[in-house]
Amino acid sequence: MITSDRLPCGIQVVCEEIRDAQAACIGIWIGAGSSRETPDQAGISHLIEHMLFKGTEKRSAKEIAGDTDHIGASVNAFTGKEATCYHMKALTEKFPEAVEILLDMLCCSVFDPKEIRKERGVILEEMQMIQDTPDDHIIDLLTGTVLKDTNLASSIIGTKTSLQKIGRDQILEYIGHYYTRDNIVISVVGNFERSRLFDQLEEALSSLPAALRDSPEARIPEGHRFLAKRKDVGQTHLAIGRTGVSLDSKLYYAQAIVNDVLGGSMSSRLFQNIREERGLAYTVYSAGSSYLRTGLFFIYAGVGLGKESETMEAISNELKMLKEKGLDPAETAVVKQRLKSGYIFSLESMNSRMYRLGKNMLLLGRYFTPEEVMGEIDAVTQDEILEVCRQIGDFSAYSGVSISREKVDIKKLMSI
Repeated sequence: MITSDRLPCGIQVVCEEIRDAQAACIGIWIGAGSSRETPDQAGISHLIEHMLFKGTEKRSAKEIAGDTDHIGASVNAFTGKEATCYHMKALTEKFPEAVEILLDMLCCSVFDPKEIRKERGVILEEMQMIQDTPDDHIIDLLTGTVLKDTNLASSIIGTKTSLQKIGRDQILEYIGHYYTRDNIVISVVGNFERSRLFDQLEEALSSLPAALRDSPEARIPEGHRFLAKRKDVGQTHLAIGRTGVSLDSKLYYAQAIVNDVLGGSMSSRLFQNIREERGLAYTVYSAGSSYLRTGLFFIYAGVGLGKESETMEAISNELKMLKEKGLDPAETAVVKQRLKSGYIFSLESMNSRMYRLGKNMLLLGRYFTPEEVMGEIDAVTQDEILEVCRQIGDFSAYSGVSISREKVDIKKLMSI
């Protein structure tokens, strides 16, 4: 059973109690990611996420790791465009101790300037690792290209220049702005003692500032753009993208269905055409990322040098066919079943349940039961499918990015 309550201090807590489980998982969600940052702050949300593991008033970084290992728990965190999440999982009998460690990290981190300098170096190495992985780096570049001039365009990890400007004072100011009681949601899944948990949360979190002081206006991107990057890589990496559906769009599951058919699986049209039939690429796929006010839909292909034009033409033709013919009802029915199966499989993971509950409550202000999700997938109509096919199939609306050791005119390549 899923319940949603507010602590006396005002923080929203959404719980799914599973009494026959032997463990529990907690996620503390902050409504602050890279979309909250100014250019000078780029990467600060991610840096703060790292710094919460670097020492509190009563624990060193080594002691945080040691105390977590001592109770057999696991702790981690991640930063996104619109949220940061700190999460921990432990056996039921050790869960209160795990929660205490997580709350200590959130409320009592010291942000030692020496540790900040060290962690900047770690993140710069992480940045280099991403740039050395072109199939990851190109999606970051594409996101910034498609969503340019919006608060979603900047990279989560920041830039070398911005990171060098961020010190302890900037971190504390940012936390004071966004780590506030009305900007936090807690999601808990598993077997835990509810009253004890709520007491722990209230005691630790009631001292946080009450209200978020500002909220940036979300802008919807317009137009399309092109970016070609030269780099010593073994193949040409191509990515094209356009705006997609938002998290609360009525077409959310319709896009998921269309994406699956176009490039979301090994049986998809792009995979079968470009890899299996033509042998143009080892990796080719489509995917979508949805945010609160807009989204990104993209197609990626890693191709051999000299095969760029043929690959782009094949992608264009698949999109044209999608726009003109849509999906067959039988095709839609098969994908609906596949989406429902994947969703049910994901419920076997406590972390996945915690993630869905927390993200939806933070960004949409509500949670969805499994029955509601299954019902929404089943309720997708052929008219909605056709509407998405016409949007996604409009090749002229796509922006494009390439990474290659050879000169690639991505704009010309896409002027098919």
